[in-house]
Amino acid sequence: MSTLLQILHNCTDVKVIDSSIDYSDYFPIDLSAANSELEKIDITDATAFEQYIENHLSKHQAKVAFGGYCENRAIYQRSPVFKNDVTEERNIHIGLDLWRKAGTKVVAALDGKIHSFQNNKALGDYGPTIILEHEIDNQKFHTLYGHLTSDSLDNIKVGDAVQKGETIATLGSAPVNGDYAPHLHFQIIVDMQNKKGDYPGVCNIKDLNFYIENCPDPNILLKIL
Repeated sequence: MSTLLQILHNCTDVKVIDSSIDYSDYFPIDLSAANSELEKIDITDATAFEQYIENHLSKHQAKVAFGGYCENRAIYQRSPVFKNDVTEERNIHIGLDLWRKAGTKVVAALDGKIHSFQNNKALGDYGPTIILEHEIDNQKFHTLYGHLTSDSLDNIKVGDAVQKGETIATLGSAPVNGDYAPHLHFQIIVDMQNKKGDYPGVCNIKDLNFYIENCPDPNILLKIL
């Protein structure tokens, strides 16, 4: 039986936003705590953050900025979801972000069905979120799509079948997407741990080994650049 990593590696022609944009028009972006450029902007201001993304895309003549898997980020410190007096700070991003303007179509990575969905409304959270369930070669796994528009959750229900490449949502703007510059948080999850409509997309260093196993690098599936 194939392992999940083999299955993901063998999948081809996979996209999760606007299928008309070729991967040659993608360009990486560094949003880690080590990026000194971020010290020049107020990353708690979604408008300023969006302008930074737009400038980055323009500079590199790109249409989509991507990256962030296992990236240590300081941008979460503004939110009690990730830093509070009760739990240890979470600052390591365990999904892949695809930065593109609001309203961009979000498409299903693979054939599957809707596992769950909900609006995670806290500051810095996912906002509207859809999770799909997939099964290939008897291997079950999930894909999470976060930071969507509110109406992406309308007229869908758990168990609905989706096809690879089918439009399932659109990217939301800051007022609804957790207060970020528009982007898709895309994450692969093996074991949902009984969670529905939500799953951690950021972890602390102590739990990183677990999440690397449970949430493998999405680029194994997408194969960007």
